[in-house]
Amino acid sequence: MKIDRFHRDFKLNGISFSSVNEILNYSFNFSEEIHSFLKKWFSKEDFIVVQTSGSTGKPKKIKLQKRQMINSALTTGNYFNLKEKTAALLCLSVGYVAGKMMFVRALTLGWHLDVIKTNSFPLKEIEKEYDFSAMVPLQLENSIEKIKFIKKLIVGGGVVSKKLQEKLQNSTCNVYATYGMTETITHIAIKKLNNLKIMPNFYNVLPGINIYKDIRGCLVVKALDVSDEIVFTNDIIDLISENKFKWLGRFDNVINSGGVKLHPEIIEEKLSVIISNRFFVAGIPDEKLGEKLVLIVEGDFKEISFSNVNLHKFEIPKEIYFVNKFIETKTKKIQRSKTINFIF
Repeated sequence: MKIDRFHRDFKLNGISFSSVNEILNYSFNFSEEIHSFLKKWFSKEDFIVVQTSGSTGKPKKIKLQKRQMINSALTTGNYFNLKEKTAALLCLSVGYVAGKMMFVRALTLGWHLDVIKTNSFPLKEIEKEYDFSAMVPLQLENSIEKIKFIKKLIVGGGVVSKKLQEKLQNSTCNVYATYGMTETITHIAIKKLNNLKIMPNFYNVLPGINIYKDIRGCLVVKALDVSDEIVFTNDIIDLISENKFKWLGRFDNVINSGGVKLHPEIIEEKLSVIISNRFFVAGIPDEKLGEKLVLIVEGDFKEISFSNVNLHKFEIPKEIYFVNKFIETKTKKIQRSKTINFIF
């Protein structure tokens, strides 16, 4: 499959192009990373090799079919009503699928895409209004005062805490949490985070996506438009309907403490109300309990009281540890196991 066309309305940093060579020549002088991706995108190969982030395991390279990447772009455009000439901002690395897909959407749908340097404060210098953008939670956290410049924003690559959600409620920007992975070419489900009378705690599956649970209670995704294979995830869910689910946490993160199964992500959501620093909970070996629940906080020591948090007695951390800096992936996701190994 050779993709030698792009939407006539496509613009990159305000510049229009009449040929693929013009795009490649411009990107060569603009960004080596972007040029490398676009060169592969416009090549005769019918797939793109991408690397998973490595937040839940060892990073690996997989092949994504270009036709399925285009299908994903069309689905996003239809769902969010993002037509040609949509002003979009790319502040994610093109080294990973989320950044690549912003380019594919722009090329396929005819967006006007502006690219800025990837960092933790993406909107610091922004004074222009955009229709659409995508961020990770840390970028959103650092952009609260300026997300008014974006009409629609999707957030992926991590959990958006309750505390951060509260900060979004008075914003004119419509913010959506996404559920997805590299294997499904980014998001396959969406959850609105603000500007609603009743905040849902479930994800809505996009059109063309079929879901069910396996015997572990984990989500299974059948999405032939974006993946030739059925994707068996390690995400434990509550299946509300054929197109709605509540995410409970990772199967490989479940802590068995004295015979009680604890979901770290549920506990973390409760703790996010009282802890402003980055943190996570985990299970470490314990002779009596098998595993005991501990709280790991990034930053300097401070007193933390659980008295005002709606925690069950089994959900109260037995110990608290502080670490100067979490170990992260290149996309700023916390590597829990490596951080724990570093501490202990």
